[in-house]
Amino acid sequence: MLHRSNSGKKGVIGKDAYRLAGRTLQVLLYAGDGDEPEHIHVERDANVATLWLSPIRLERSGGFGRPELREILRIVQEQRVALLEAWDDYFEG
Repeated sequence: MLHRSNSGKKGVIGKDAYRLAGRTLQVLLYAGDGDEPEHIHVERDANVATLWLSPIRLERSGGFGRPELREILRIVQEQRVALLEAWDDYFEG
């Protein structure tokens, strides 16, 4: 599920749907990223990681520790199809 922010500059995927260590992760798409390969930004507090979706690969750890990144990668692997669909909906829809 994709929710556009009020500013229109980013979309939040599955708002409040992902949790890590009891805290909410936001999975985001930024409006200016449509000319790049499919990827997401995962945000929690001041940490913002970037992950490519095809193939799944960590681009930037953004302050998350290794255990957190392993869990984020697991979530992305499990949700890859839905994340790619959200990308298509956001940029091509």
